[in-house]
Amino acid sequence: MASSQEEVTLLGATGSPFVCRVKIALKLKGIEYKYVEENLANKSEQLLKYNPVHKKVPVFVHGDKPLAESLVIVEYIDETWNNNPILPSDPYQRALARFWSKFIDDKIVGASWKSVFTADEKEREKNVAEASESLQFLENEIADKKFFGGEELGLVDIAAVYVAFWIPLVQEIGGVELLTSEKFPNLYKWSQEFVSHPIVKESLPPRDPVFGFFKGRYESLFASK
Repeated sequence: MASSQEEVTLLGATGSPFVCRVKIALKLKGIEYKYVEENLANKSEQLLKYNPVHKKVPVFVHGDKPLAESLVIVEYIDETWNNNPILPSDPYQRALARFWSKFIDDKIVGASWKSVFTADEKEREKNVAEASESLQFLENEIADKKFFGGEELGLVDIAAVYVAFWIPLVQEIGGVELLTSEKFPNLYKWSQEFVSHPIVKESLPPRDPVFGFFKGRYESLFASK
């Protein structure tokens, strides 16, 4: 079994919301780690060795034990380092946190991404509608709470970093309205609170280069039409 004292390495890419989840968890726990920036157009031997199944980032290596998939990694970090718990202690609340975190990946990430980065207009409109419907569920879930986990950052907040930081970027690039204070006042207020949290602020990538990178992808998508 890996000891919490063993060396920690994170293989990532700056613009990835999934890598950012792991960075937030590590910062929340105060864990020192080595960060390796991957070029996803030319994947390293280390990445292919540690994540041969998906060949994607993030990859978390504790001692010599690699793990892939951001939510799996965040839970492992929480179970290995006991300070500043990320998941609730109550089994039912833990199950709910896992449900909403998976909901974000299954229902929001793909639809909101495709609502901008899809060449077909009808397909984009369909995805805007799907993403908006799913965001309404999160709006109802956050209600008047400070964070999804209550007063402190928790698993759902960390999973929803995509909603708070990446959705505003992609909606600006694509000229669509997904997350606004008019449509989702509770969720919008949460997103402002979340990205201003010192732990999150230090873990987020710089906005301008990420915006520029995705703007370039958007323009090349439509230039090829």
